[in-house]
Amino acid sequence: MTTEHAALQPFHLAVAVDCLHKAREFYGQLLGLSEGRSSDHWIDWDFWGHQFVTHLAPELAGQLQHNQVDDHAVPVPHFGVVLSWQDWHQLADRLRHAPIKFVIEPYIRFRGLPGEQATMFFHDPAGNALEFKAFQDPAQLFAKQ
Repeated sequence: MTTEHAALQPFHLAVAVDCLHKAREFYGQLLGLSEGRSSDHWIDWDFWGHQFVTHLAPELAGQLQHNQVDDHAVPVPHFGVVLSWQDWHQLADRLRHAPIKFVIEPYIRFRGLPGEQATMFFHDPAGNALEFKAFQDPAQLFAKQ
């Protein structure tokens, strides 16, 4: 199977949260995602064109480990989306003024190297780790060092 596609297909990701009200505040109000279907136990979100679901499962929420990358303790698991360079900077600027505690502050990694990217990490209220990144040259997404 090739990794080159004429058009990317949306992914589906479901994560555990400990409170749907807090999930609505974080994903709906703070990040500005559109809410889709929902029940008393889950909420579908439009995550930049992908189907993202927050499931009420407090016993599973926020279980993390960390790996060292560029002198940072990167939370594992984590998820996110690759934004355009401009959209990433707009989101980073907005979140710097929001009640967000960054795990890794917005910065540029691999500066001047293949795969140069803007990245930031933070947690949702349930402890799920998110990474948002951007490439000035989107063709560098899978570039090797």
